[in-house]
Amino acid sequence: MNRQSNLLKNIDWVSIFLYTLLIFMGWLNIYAAVYDDTHSNILDMTQKYGKQLLWIGASFLIGFLILLTDSKFFTAFSFVIYGLMICLLAAVLVFGREVNGARSWFELGGIRIQPAEFAKFATALAVANVMSRHGFKIMRFSSLLQLGILLFIPAALIILQNDTGSALVYSSFILVMYREGLHGSILLLCFVTVALFILTLLYSPFTVLLIIILASLIAFWYYRQGKGEWYKVLLFMTGCFFLSWGICWVLQGSVSLYQLLLYTYMLTCLISVYFIYKRKMKRIMFVLLASWLCIGATVSVSYAFDRLQPHQKDRINNLLGIETDLTGAGYNVNQSKIAIGSGGFLGKGYLQGTQTKFNFVPEQSTDFIFCTVGEEWGFIGTTFVMALFLIFILRLIYLSERQRSDFSRIYGYAVASILFFHVAINVGMTIGIAPVIGIPLPFFSYGGSSLWAFTILIFIFLRLDANRLQVFN
Repeated sequence: MNRQSNLLKNIDWVSIFLYTLLIFMGWLNIYAAVYDDTHSNILDMTQKYGKQLLWIGASFLIGFLILLTDSKFFTAFSFVIYGLMICLLAAVLVFGREVNGARSWFELGGIRIQPAEFAKFATALAVANVMSRHGFKIMRFSSLLQLGILLFIPAALIILQNDTGSALVYSSFILVMYREGLHGSILLLCFVTVALFILTLLYSPFTVLLIIILASLIAFWYYRQGKGEWYKVLLFMTGCFFLSWGICWVLQGSVSLYQLLLYTYMLTCLISVYFIYKRKMKRIMFVLLASWLCIGATVSVSYAFDRLQPHQKDRINNLLGIETDLTGAGYNVNQSKIAIGSGGFLGKGYLQGTQTKFNFVPEQSTDFIFCTVGEEWGFIGTTFVMALFLIFILRLIYLSERQRSDFSRIYGYAVASILFFHVAINVGMTIGIAPVIGIPLPFFSYGGSSLWAFTILIFIFLRLDANRLQVFN
């Protein structure tokens, strides 16, 4: 009895209130998105909103059972849970049902379960287990390799299911690593790599290469170790540059200006490595390696882009303005923006959305549910919804910081990061600032798998948080 009273006292009821509020707001929006005058009863179990109510009821039961579970269970069996989810991800490739081109669903008695959604919390548990071990150092190569393998396995299996959007969610774990000591330069390098991918699609590779070389020269100057050393490095690299230019010109014969500049810079860096290493210029060495990585990312863009699905290429091209197809790949986003824009400041009113009623926006109850919020609730409503998500994420971060257990803190940040990624990308794609990758808006999009998975993800952390006063490490 005393144990139960302590549990009730230590549970963060603010998070549970936010969770409940978001769920019921999502349910009302699903009702609005698929509203039909002939099925106006919101409890009609033959309609999506009726079924969603069943998922909501099951979610509360799942959350309640998790809160009753000993918190040590999640630390002790984190790898067992992770291994089970990996097996399910592999099994769905063989026994799963294909929906919208992705073989990522099990169908049991008319109920579809998507293992990719549940793999997120399992991966978060495994990552928290590894990173909370005694002696773990995030900047060690072996540590980064372990984390890379843990994230790569589920992401690769999900990509094989043709569900790239769900696989990209695993990139959110880099925010967890950054909180736990990953050097900011590595995080910056990841963002720069993404930016270079976009720039290479928008502009010629030669232009992007010039930008990389110019940025590298600025970094060389910024990290100089005294004027004398800087001048020596500058003179040495200048000499290497002209020497490399001559060698590449002679060996390659008639090559494009881009190829000549690329070969010259790479050879210059290669020759300069020994000179810089002998003078122990670690920062300049890092700049060289970073520039190589950036150039490698630029060169591989065409290779990677060519291996995307045709619809994925079209969505990226439409997002970047390279192509404008309002009847094909760009149709969903265009109709979504029209729906959100038509809501104005105050919205058209609940159940009064014309874009919604006439089904102009495909997938409006799932991936594009946010445009229903924009059309019927307007700017005020969307701001309120986004504020709720922001408060919830900040609350999770606050709870993470007060943990006494490294495992609980790391897991809490994983929960906040996954939630942030889903909200940012889903809302971004409905307003045309992010590619359409098909991930749901938490608590709003129709479907049991997503709702249950986020419930498990969040309530495990709330259970760990409730036990924080008994944990010392």
